[in-house]
Amino acid sequence: MTYSLTRRAALGAAAALPLISTAQPLIAKGSIAPAKLSLSHSYQVGDMTVTTLLDGSALRDGPKEIFGQNVSTEEFSAVSARNFISAEMTQFYFTPTLVQAGQDLVLFDTGLGRGGLQAALSQVGVTPDQIDIVVITHMHPDHIGGLMNDQGPVFANARYVTGATEFDFWSKFEPGHRVGDLVAKNVVPLAEKMQFLSDGDSVTSGITALAAVGHTPGHMVYMLESNGQQLVLTADLANHYVWSFAHPDWEVRFDMDKAAAAKARRHVLGMLAADRLPMIGYHMPFPAAGYVETRDDGFRFVPHSYQLNGR
Repeated sequence: MTYSLTRRAALGAAAALPLISTAQPLIAKGSIAPAKLSLSHSYQVGDMTVTTLLDGSALRDGPKEIFGQNVSTEEFSAVSARNFISAEMTQFYFTPTLVQAGQDLVLFDTGLGRGGLQAALSQVGVTPDQIDIVVITHMHPDHIGGLMNDQGPVFANARYVTGATEFDFWSKFEPGHRVGDLVAKNVVPLAEKMQFLSDGDSVTSGITALAAVGHTPGHMVYMLESNGQQLVLTADLANHYVWSFAHPDWEVRFDMDKAAAAKARRHVLGMLAADRLPMIGYHMPFPAAGYVETRDDGFRFVPHSYQLNGR
């Protein structure tokens, strides 16, 4: 026997049903505690535990002047509309990453230095003095701001790792340069405890530096490998999950060498898409992890759901 239900019949049947009383809520008031804001999210990559830490978030007006400097307002607006986002406003996220790699507790980048990172570390039960290695992917202020406080180095027991080219570039500025002054204050005093890397060098077992220059002269991304699983920390390779992925050749205000940055984006995002590797991006929507697929002449960021939760 075949049943057919037309829209009119369905509406009629619904009208014939008795009304459900809303006098009593389905869940008693007060029986569920308000959800707490999560500042951290952990993933498993082989034997590594990888935890993203929300240092902060901020709204910005005028994203076209940041992410689409070489395209028309009409094109920027059309791409934004197709992806359900405003062309007039964007939200930035700042996300250092903590990696438990064997006996080493490795922190990638230190945030803005306004207390957010410490709050996120506290949420996962880690204190700054427990960090063994601090890796600086590059030396923009939102990555080195948390290295120092009024008492001195925040991560007092750590050794430090950064790109040799990156350090050499930023440490040579004369006083009066905004970023150079912060590097002189927060990074240069740690130089004696620093390991300076080049492309392909190792931070510790299972963590390898990969040059991805353009955003800054010595910008690095990092490959994590454990038990046959991989994940790439892409730092500031692509700073928006739509505009920088769908159109990797769009010029970004924060990229110092815009042609080199676009080339690096295409190379690394292409590798991630071809090899189907997960990634964590410093400015991706928190919790910042996802995958990359090719889409037309560019790419699409596919947010993580549960693939890296472990078992």
